[in-house]
This record gives sequence, structure tokens and C-alpha cells, in this order.
Amino acid sequence: MADSKVEMISRLAQWKIDNFGPCSFKKSDPFKVGIWNWHLSIEKNRYIYIRLYPEPSRVSKEQPPLARFILRVCISGANRKQYTSPIHERLLRTCEDFVWPVDPTFHGRFIIDVEFLDLKICPLNGGDACSIWPGDGVMQSVSAQSSLQCLSRMLDEAILSDLTINTAEGTLRAHKAILSASSPVFQSMFHHDLKEKESSSIYVEDMPLESCMALLSYLYGTIKQEDFWKHRLALLGAANKYDIANLKDACEESLLEDINSENVLERLQEAWLYQLNKLKKGCLTYLFDFGKIYDVKDEIKNFFSHADRELMLEMFQEVLTVWKPV
Repeated sequence: MADSKVEMISRLAQWKIDNFGPCSFKKSDPFKVGIWNWHLSIEKNRYIYIRLYPEPSRVSKEQPPLARFILRVCISGANRKQYTSPIHERLLRTCEDFVWPVDPTFHGRFIIDVEFLDLKICPLNGGDACSIWPGDGVMQSVSAQSSLQCLSRMLDEAILSDLTINTAEGTLRAHKAILSASSPVFQSMFHHDLKEKESSSIYVEDMPLESCMALLSYLYGTIKQEDFWKHRLALLGAANKYDIANLKDACEESLLEDINSENVLERLQEAWLYQLNKLKKGCLTYLFDFGKIYDVKDEIKNFFSHADRELMLEMFQEVLTVWKPV
């Protein structure tokens, strides 16, 4: 049933219910977040009771999720209303582990949102729960680990370095060969008769020293996940400037993962500036298909005063697509 389908984007799950009708209970179709399939259910009694729980399975039994999340219920229509839960952090095994009672007086079409702030795997042996975001990726082979350690030493100890990078906050040492292999822009600098080739130095004055170090760590294959997340906007600018396609793609995928009402307009602007079509589509979908435009109504005027006209036209076209008459 269409009434049972849950739509997903990033870490947001949205269940649209056209009419509860005479039913006293509804359950959603399963939707996947992390390694678990999830369900939402609503039960009408003295209150409306909303439950969130993982689908019973071997995975949920052996690796139960410790979830940190917010629930919102939005009632459509002229008297639009929204109920927002506090931030919950619960170990969820069954449908009885989390129940949220809501005012039962609303009628007609309503929307239930679940925004997952974090998901951790809770080990059965009682050890520390481990977040699935951000993941560490596939384990490197022994050979690759050894190579990465060598590259890390080359960067950290400036072994046979032949390039000075000047920033507004200080200097760093690096290797022309590593930068040239990673970026056609750097390759052009060092292979043609440009001042960078002659002086063996470049100026990167539009990046803080710490962000520039994060860029080098990425190029040398040694960047830590937390450093990537901390500097990803600066890294995105550098990837665009120096034509580092894989870094630009990685930044776009990362920025797609945690879209929320506080950052969606900034992300949309970045997507437009750097021509990131997936991120732009994700932001527009979040705003209009998922109805989050209401959450940023106080910020939207300032956004429109600075936004490109073509971007505003795309937003208007998205409105017409999503809200076209039935």
C-alpha cells in the first residue's frame, strides 16, 4: 500500500499517511538505514502512539542498534502543526523499546519524520558501541598499509621533499611528484616553465594551514576520517581549484550524508557554486519533496537575496513539480 511506504534521503525517513480513518493501528513497510531494516507503527488509543523499531532478524538480534534520533509529526492543511520529540538515544530490539505518545486530536493527512543523528552497533559482549557513521571503509591490505606508512613518513618527516607550500599561517613541505600525480593543475605547474617550477614553491593563501595539511594528507592517502569531515568544505574548494576529481566526488558524497534543516541552504549554495548535481538534487528533494522548506522559512529570505537567479529558477521549478495539482 502507498500509505505504508517510507521515503528515505540521507538520514531522514519520512512516512506520509493520507488518512488514519477508522483504523486503530498502522505499520509501515520496512526501510533500510545502516545495516538494519526498520519499521514505524502508529496506534490510536487514548493517545496516538508512535513506535520505531528494527525488523526482527539475525542482524538485529546479534548486532542490536543503539539509535540517537528525533521524531517529528506534521499535520498538513490550513492549520499546519508540528510536534517534535526530544532527542532520544535508545537501544532498540523490539517494538516495545520505544513508544512516543502524541496528542490524538489531529485528523486527515499527516507526516511522520525520523531523523537519525547516530546509529551504533551495540556488541552483545558488553563492549563499547561503535558508530556506523562515518565508516572506516574497507580494510587495507598489508601491502597497501605499508605503502601508506611510507607515504605518511615522507609527508610528516619531509623525506626528500622538493616543494614548499606557503599559506597565510605558515609553510609546509611536500613532493612535486605526489601532487602532480594527483592533480593535472599541479602537474602543469611543475612541468611547464612557470614560476612554481623555477622556485619550487607555491602559494595557497586561500586555505588555512590546518586545511592545507588535510589536503596533503588526502593526497598522500593518510587522512583520518574525522579530519576529512572537519575540513570537507575547504577540501571541496581545493578539489575544484586543482581539478582533483576523486576528492570532489568524496566531498559531495559526504555532504549528502548529513543534510539537515540547519545546513541545507548552505549545502545548496555549495552545490550550485561547484556544480555538484547530486548534492543539489538532494538539497532540493529535502526542501520540497520532504517539506523541510517550512523549517527554514526564517532563513530563506536572506538566502534569496544572495542566491543566483538560475538557482532560484530551479527551486521554483522544483516547487511546481512537487506541488502540482492532483
